Amino acid sequence: MEIKAAQPYKAEVVELLSLAKLPYADLPETLNNFFVAINDGEVIGAAGVEIYGSNGLLRSVVIHPNFRKQGIAAQLLQKIEATALDQNMTKLFLLTETAPGHFENHGFKRVSREEVPEPLKASSEFSHVCPVSAVVMSKPLIKL
Repeated sequence: MEIKAAQPYKAEVVELLSLAKLPYADLPETLNNFFVAINDGEVIGAAGVEIYGSNGLLRSVVIHPNFRKQGIAAQLLQKIEATALDQNMTKLFLLTETAPGHFENHGFKRVSREEVPEPLKASSEFSHVCPVSAVVMSKPLIKL
């Protein structure tokens, strides 16, 4: 399995998100800062980060059902965190309805919507794509 830039694989990313019933209509056109996991030429996972100043919004973490529980999401998260640090982000945020426990295992903590910086609140994810019932989480990023 290898992790690659997602730009040439947008159709496959959309297909995975659709399969998982996750939002995809507001994905960025170029998928900058998005990555895919590829196994035997097939896209089996994806994740991305949108940049809002020194903060990032983790987006579209998805693994094909046949490949879950194999550490692929963790590898994609590591790539996202390294990319965020390279771009001088200091904190990641995310919204989830289905996987808060998974993200807690990777250092994310639940936070209130009031703790989210205004530029992120204006994003499509916060403003209209994800329901208000979604759990908001954050994780500080520290360069080692």
